[in-house]
Amino acid sequence: MTTLITRDELSAAIEAGTVVVVDALGGDYYAQQHLPSAIALVESEVATRAAELLPDRDAAIVTYCSNPSCGNSEAVARRLIALGYTDVRKYREGIQDWTEAGLPVETGATVG
Repeated sequence: MTTLITRDELSAAIEAGTVVVVDALGGDYYAQQHLPSAIALVESEVATRAAELLPDRDAAIVTYCSNPSCGNSEAVARRLIALGYTDVRKYREGIQDWTEAGLPVETGATVG
């Protein structure tokens, strides 16, 4: 299992600009709402888009999806690790937990 990160740790890392956040839901879910500065990357696109979207394999990366029952964030994290990314963690509680805590989200389609 991928190393976990808490909401508070993730919020602080986003605020500090020290993490790349990966939305593993993508598509309409991403357009509807996503964590601040998150990029959309679904499991089926990791092999073809990771190098372009995540050029630094040693960067701190956090994947998330909707909630603990969603397996997308784990699947994307495992694929990134298999490609040689060295600092990948997962926000297991996902965007449901984030929004229930009243934290900000962004909207809009994927850029890139």
